[in-house]
Amino acid sequence: MMNRSAYTSNPRVAFRMSTERAPLPAPGGKPLIVHILVALEHWRFDDHMPRQIIPSPHGLRPVPDVPNWSWAEYGMRCGMPRLVRVLGERGIKADACINASVLDAYPSVAEAVRGAGWEFQGHGIAQRAIGDDVDERALIRATLDALEKFCGSRPRGWTGPGLRETHDTLDHLREAGVVYTCDWVIDDLPCWIRTKHGPMVAVPYTLDLNDSVIYAVEKHASDEQYRRLMATLDAIQPELERGPRVVSLSLHHHLSGVLHRIGYVEKMLDTLLARRDTVFMTGGQIADWFMETTQEPRPTA
Repeated sequence: MMNRSAYTSNPRVAFRMSTERAPLPAPGGKPLIVHILVALEHWRFDDHMPRQIIPSPHGLRPVPDVPNWSWAEYGMRCGMPRLVRVLGERGIKADACINASVLDAYPSVAEAVRGAGWEFQGHGIAQRAIGDDVDERALIRATLDALEKFCGSRPRGWTGPGLRETHDTLDHLREAGVVYTCDWVIDDLPCWIRTKHGPMVAVPYTLDLNDSVIYAVEKHASDEQYRRLMATLDAIQPELERGPRVVSLSLHHHLSGVLHRIGYVEKMLDTLLARRDTVFMTGGQIADWFMETTQEPRPTA
């Protein structure tokens, strides 16, 4: 007999084409939901760099890797103040997708983001993808415990470094009280995720409007994220007539916070603010809106 489960899309999220989904009510009557996630990453001086802006000579991976570490360090020193400023001037609260070690390595950055009222998300301890060589369950709990102590409340969301997961990540996250994740970039609307400890929500995130993909991987010109957003808004307009959609922007301190790109961040935000059909929501707000407008059981932290 054929094992039909071997031919399902995945074991966690039921597959449905967007046209098969029942329309959801738009929050506040505004169908364009904008989700901004700012990654606050600690690239450890005594470890290999997660990415490189300049290749090391002779194919080596030196430690310390001063030029590539400096790329991220500049972002924390100069890029983060710019991102906090341009978002704050416009009254926009983002997701602070933060490595827990940022609290110790860059305490003034963490305090600035907390003071701005951003929503904190778990993002591991330091900027290193989760793998089989660590106690994943312990790492998740240590991350959330540290952020809870700093914030006064336990983070409800999680985005893994590099969006990496093991087969057990979602079960560990839900067990630790996490309600939503942005790792599953599969839809323009939230989806229910199955775990051993009850349902979670997949909050829409982005690869196509992700500055790490655009600038660090694909190495496009400084205006590429802005140009892609404009094309996205043109294309999504007919779909908004049928129901709400989420458009996400991913920003990193060492990429979007640099001088030749911060102006394009402002242009993106001002373009979105000029629309009458747009609402800015954090990951937790999107998850709550979705849970309140569907019939599935609501996860509890």
